[in-house]
Amino acid sequence: MRQKIFIWIALGLMALPSLAQSGRKNLASFDNKSYHFGFILSGNKSDFRFDLKQDSTFSTGLYGVANVPQGGFNLALLASLTVNRHLRLRFVPGLSFQDRGLEYSFSQSSGGINKILRRTESVNLDLPLLLKIRTDRLTNFAAYALIGVKYSRDMQSQEEVNQQLQDDDILRIQAPNFSMDLGGGIDIFLPFFKFAIELKTEMGLINVLIPDDSDYANPLEGLRTRSYILSICFEG
Repeated sequence: MRQKIFIWIALGLMALPSLAQSGRKNLASFDNKSYHFGFILSGNKSDFRFDLKQDSTFSTGLYGVANVPQGGFNLALLASLTVNRHLRLRFVPGLSFQDRGLEYSFSQSSGGINKILRRTESVNLDLPLLLKIRTDRLTNFAAYALIGVKYSRDMQSQEEVNQQLQDDDILRIQAPNFSMDLGGGIDIFLPFFKFAIELKTEMGLINVLIPDDSDYANPLEGLRTRSYILSICFEG
């Protein structure tokens, strides 16, 4: 999936010189329409923002916890409503496949360090509402910024799992989540559709940690999600 995304981005970048030289305005009436539809393909890199309890290290044999970001991808539909010349309201429902990892370092009786990676794999139903702030077109190009909020629900959350029935403890996070989206991109008007390259970050707003007495959850004060997303967008 990531290779396909990079191929599409490369093709878009290759088209830029010819578009800039032509001076011809593609899709001249595109912005006159009240709404547009499209789809988005993305690659993501996800991890956690976390806080440790003050007495969690050394007394429990825990030396530290480190983020191990993991890759994933997103698929989404796009509905865009034109508010005025520079503002668009976006609704982008979709699925995001996000994988995160925390590496725990525990001391061993032999004097060494035992490192254990705990990963959380999520399949999220995402319902974001975004405000797109766009510049005027310069022939076939326009830059824009994005800001908005998103509700997500992890459809394979293990929040109901009983730790006592597991062979090994797991790190549990709750299914619902709220985040803030911030980013920007470039609109490229091609002869038959609009193509965009977009980069944004998603910052979780709530603590998604489910506390318990396991070695992995007990040292943590809280967990908030974070993702960096590179997208290609198509609108017609």
